Amino acid sequence: MTMSRPLMLAGFAALVLLFILSASLFRVPEHKQAIILQLSRPVATVNTYEPGDEFGRTGAGLVWKLPFVQEVQFVDKRILALDVPPQTVLSTDQLRLVVDAFARFRITDPVKMYTTVKTEERLVEELSRILTSLMRNELGKQRFDTLLSPERGQMMGTIQAAVNRAAKAYGAEIIDVRIKRADLPAGTPLEAAYERMRTARQEEALTIRAQGAKEAQIIRAEADAAAARTYAESFGKDPDFYAFYRAMQAYRTTFNDGNAAVVLSPDNEFLREFDGRKNR
Repeated sequence: MTMSRPLMLAGFAALVLLFILSASLFRVPEHKQAIILQLSRPVATVNTYEPGDEFGRTGAGLVWKLPFVQEVQFVDKRILALDVPPQTVLSTDQLRLVVDAFARFRITDPVKMYTTVKTEERLVEELSRILTSLMRNELGKQRFDTLLSPERGQMMGTIQAAVNRAAKAYGAEIIDVRIKRADLPAGTPLEAAYERMRTARQEEALTIRAQGAKEAQIIRAEADAAAARTYAESFGKDPDFYAFYRAMQAYRTTFNDGNAAVVLSPDNEFLREFDGRKNR
């Protein structure tokens, strides 16, 4: 009995020491940031985000804290997704658009995030509200066709900069903002927009065809004028050859199908080339 009591006390002391040790140590994963809280107030941070940090060379691992006095709250260190529910926006050309967008962000200041919104869930709610509001304001200044043009990239850059300024107050950084889909609501508005687009394209096609026909007429007129000049020059140089050439063209046109029948007097001017030039 005298030996068992010291052993029991030693075992109890070891358990107490092990319990205190477990309450004093905690592990920080590579993808997490840790906020050490004392009486619900941040007193230190571990493994916080720093631009250019190399994986495996950060503050992750086993960390000490005061047992029973301090507690730890973990915050994600990775790039997070922010999905915004589809929103209906009225464009400047009075078209209602259904816009589906998303953003990517990361938490760069976990202490500021904790002191403003406490949790990541509340942060996502606040960023979603801000992004929705700014997208409504910015898209409401644009025409529908702008959302389908290369100008959309510049517009999304403007929205990202505005959201990022607001996100810094919550210890977050917006990395990217993109529109997944921007379309008219199904039904009459969409059909009317398609009809307007078809009409516009038909008018554009008619304009292009008219311009092409005009240019073709100009080209034909210039070619006919050039041909007339050539004929006139040829006639001036050799009238007999010009007359012979024109007669051959007339014969080709008249007798092209091989079935033409022409009844004329043998001394008719049209048939003079058939007699040869010796009879002239």
